[in-house]
Amino acid sequence: MRDLWRGVTGVLASSWRVSPGRLLVSALLMLLGNVSAPLIAVFLAVTADAALRGDTTLAARTAAAVALAALLSLTMEHFAHIFFFELADLHHLRVERELGELAQGVPGLEQLERQDYVDRMELLRKETWELGAGVQRVLTAITLSVQIALTAVLLARLEPWLLVLPLFAVPPLIAGRLAEARLERAELATAESRRLGWHLLELAVSAAAAKEIRLFGLRRVLRERQAATRSHEDAALRRAEVFGLGLRLLGQLVFAVGYVAAVVVVVRSAIAGERTVGDVVLVITLAVQINAQAAGAVTVAGQLQRNARTMGWVRWLRRESTRAADPVVADRPVPPTLTEGIRFEQVVFRYPGTDRDVLRDVSVHLPAGSTVAIVGDNGAGKSTLVKLLARFYRPTAGRITVDGVDLRRLDPSAWRGRITAGFQDFVRLEAPARESVGVGDLTRLDDPAAVPAAVERADAQAVVDRLPEGLDSHLGKSYENGEELSGGQWQRIALSRAMMRREPLLLLLDEPTAALDPLTEHALFERYATLAGRVRHRTGGITVLVSHRFSTVRMADLILVVADGRIAEAGGHQELMARGGIYAEMFGLQASTYR
Repeated sequence: MRDLWRGVTGVLASSWRVSPGRLLVSALLMLLGNVSAPLIAVFLAVTADAALRGDTTLAARTAAAVALAALLSLTMEHFAHIFFFELADLHHLRVERELGELAQGVPGLEQLERQDYVDRMELLRKETWELGAGVQRVLTAITLSVQIALTAVLLARLEPWLLVLPLFAVPPLIAGRLAEARLERAELATAESRRLGWHLLELAVSAAAAKEIRLFGLRRVLRERQAATRSHEDAALRRAEVFGLGLRLLGQLVFAVGYVAAVVVVVRSAIAGERTVGDVVLVITLAVQINAQAAGAVTVAGQLQRNARTMGWVRWLRRESTRAADPVVADRPVPPTLTEGIRFEQVVFRYPGTDRDVLRDVSVHLPAGSTVAIVGDNGAGKSTLVKLLARFYRPTAGRITVDGVDLRRLDPSAWRGRITAGFQDFVRLEAPARESVGVGDLTRLDDPAAVPAAVERADAQAVVDRLPEGLDSHLGKSYENGEELSGGQWQRIALSRAMMRREPLLLLLDEPTAALDPLTEHALFERYATLAGRVRHRTGGITVLVSHRFSTVRMADLILVVADGRIAEAGGHQELMARGGIYAEMFGLQASTYR
């Protein structure tokens, strides 16, 4: 019940913030429409008695009142819909913005890789329009409650025991709540199947996947797997819906018994001369309305329960986002330059929800002004080191220091403001090329010289020259005249974005040239090394490179070999080759393929 109340008040508070005027007008129109329905019964009763007495004047007036009340009952809700739809849209947009803020408003990535968090995000993505419609449902519930209260007053004036009749609406309400709870459990249980189904559908309609689907004949396999996934999801949801339907039917039968009993008793009283014909008309009309009210209450209660559940997910996401905040207070400023460098001190890390340490007892010093290369097999922990440096995650144990200060005591936004990065899984930002590059430094997005300079530093001028309108060309097929790029060209745009910040303290390059050939990668990193040399003299900035190509790695001042979650070897190229260890073996194997 508390969740139901919080769901109702949450919707009203959100609607009031986005448009108090629309909320008040909608509520007034709904109230007029709902109050008019019980008044129809009163006016009909008076009309019947007046007609039987021969009072034509009163009968005519109350008949006109019946018509007016019926008109209000039929039309006010339709007028309210005009304001409902606008208010629902505003409420929907507000909820969508909050979901975006919840997903991106916390410093790290931890919650975005938790299954329970992702499941609820998926369900909310499906339910956002339902949240928008929650405005109408809440107002319907409030005005329906007023209608039911007015009906109860009229029944009590006629015969107090008739107040028992609305109690027969309680079983349908309970049945509806139990049905919604069962459906909620089924939806949470099938959230993973839903995500998989959407993924398979996205593959089926993706232009990028079309080549492999056709080449390997995957059309039938994808279709069958999607059908099986959706069948599993639909079967579980259908069982929950059938169970709920049975519960609701049982509740309605209980109400039907009370309804029939009330009508029979009042009719018998009228036959005995204890009630007037108008009283019979009043009770029959109100009883019919109570039946409609009960059905409406059951429907609205189920909708409110669903709305409360959805708002509960939003509150859950808020709590989890708050819990994801680092308990260590970020009370130290980011240094303007690095003098000592960055240290990993006995760092241990495991991803949330897992029981395996990805990194174990990592202790290493990245000197200020150095170029550091990280190598190792897939899954060894190379990218995890990069994520920790960017403060996407916190170490499970140990600490990372920047010039002797714990990284957790630096504000994440301020720290990332002094970092730039290029990733293998870069974003293909479909926007004008100038913006797709320029967002790498929003403070200089409108600087006419900044973007061309970044393109030049990334050696991506050839990509820009092929675009029909240069940097003003739209990228991606989301636009009618958008330019689609190859994987390597998109990667050059992403590298240009990484070059927007001129004096970073940390340049992270996590296999950002995987789509480029080795010679092009080597030439690019020679340029980066030159640029890093200029930056290191001004800021002491550190360049961290993750790559599988040893022709590039050998240029680094310090090479870290990661194996089984540990730093197995560390040193310069010549030093590691002289040791004859893991690095020398890996370098020799790769070099032999080019002979």
